[in-house]
Amino acid sequence: MNFLDDAEPFRIKMVEPIRKTTREEREKLVKAADFNIFKIPAENVFIDMLTDSGTSAMSSKQWGGIMTGDESYAGSSSFYHLRDSVQDIMGFPYVQPTHQGRAADFIMSQLYASKGGYILGNLHFDSFKGHSEIAGSIPVDLIIEEGRKANSNPYPFKGNMDLEKLEKFISEKGSQNIPLIIITVTSNGNGGQPVSMENIRSVSSIAKANNIALMIDAARFAENCYFIKKREKGYENKSVKEIAKELFSYADGCVMSSKKDGLVNIGGFICTRHEELFPMINQLAIINEGFVTYGGMSGRDLEALAIGLQEGIDEEYLKYRIEQVQYLGEELFKRGIPIILPTGGHGVYIDAQKFYPHIPQKEFPGQALVIELYKTAGVRGVELGSCAFSKKDKETGKIIFPDLELVRLTVSRRVYTNRHMDVVINALEDVFKRRDKMKGLKLTYEGPIISLRHFTAKFEMIA
Repeated sequence: MNFLDDAEPFRIKMVEPIRKTTREEREKLVKAADFNIFKIPAENVFIDMLTDSGTSAMSSKQWGGIMTGDESYAGSSSFYHLRDSVQDIMGFPYVQPTHQGRAADFIMSQLYASKGGYILGNLHFDSFKGHSEIAGSIPVDLIIEEGRKANSNPYPFKGNMDLEKLEKFISEKGSQNIPLIIITVTSNGNGGQPVSMENIRSVSSIAKANNIALMIDAARFAENCYFIKKREKGYENKSVKEIAKELFSYADGCVMSSKKDGLVNIGGFICTRHEELFPMINQLAIINEGFVTYGGMSGRDLEALAIGLQEGIDEEYLKYRIEQVQYLGEELFKRGIPIILPTGGHGVYIDAQKFYPHIPQKEFPGQALVIELYKTAGVRGVELGSCAFSKKDKETGKIIFPDLELVRLTVSRRVYTNRHMDVVINALEDVFKRRDKMKGLKLTYEGPIISLRHFTAKFEMIA
């Protein structure tokens, strides 16, 4: 037995106090926030599981990079360090930094999204979905059936695209009407579920045969590669870095919100292997982000990201990271709480429809659970269900609810201990025991873009 496996592979060098609030305080805060957890001031959150984006703890080497980053407007040495780090891991020759992933998504949408065109993906998340809809494109999800069901068997790669449906869709709509396929690794919309190398390879083959570009949404690529190493035959003896290099070799390029597996608080980039596309990427970056060698990032952040990408593929770190998420999921499952299995890489996803079977989707059971968890223990999760992922029929205006009604509890990287996870477990157990008494919510305000409404929505509790 290796006793060292039972501990985190790091020492804590700096701490940040977190405030404990009372239930009475939290009930007032929720009401003032129109029952939207995004509007709760962070100082009033005890354990923040809203997102894993930009919430990681940086290492001593990264903080050292913060101090030595080159702030030159053009030709910053920190840009070249980042470019070299990306090329080393991903293999793409052309790298354009952006201030975060959404900016990279915007550039990608300008390259590929067009009015009436179809953008195919395993399971689109909100940011690029919003960009594509604004451009007039139609995002289409083609994830496998196992990935659409919260209660399906614990299939090891529930983020895979359905190859049969992909080929059928291309045949029916015509490849000329499909400018882009995006594979998100891991699939955020259904539990942080990984995509297999075999599936990526097959999608790539189909895309090339039909002259369709293939991009990777690489926000959590390191976690996906670790799952491939652990779950896919033939990769058990390969390093995460080797797996990553192969994964990206099948794509035309990638976008990354580096606030996830880059282990930084800000930053992103877009890559391509096509020289003819890179000048347009540069121009779009200049007009929206800044000069090409900083792309909306400070030199110090470029430097921290160059280091963080290398730390993010460290296998000891990834083992700790994945196992902490698994611990949370396993303990919730033991208590009868319905979750997506197997647990993903960056968080645990609760099946809110099973948690609150008496609350219909039109009354937002996921949001109800998010609110009650915050009231109970100051834990902030996020709804990924009828508010976040509903869409409207263009002809009738009727709301089309998503297949999954989820609450995501994301675990920040290198931030919380398992004692914090125990607080979440115990709080959810308490909420679960009282689930029959919970009522739903009524939506009182949504913004003009339905795919983004969850950020600013307003609710009222149903009496």
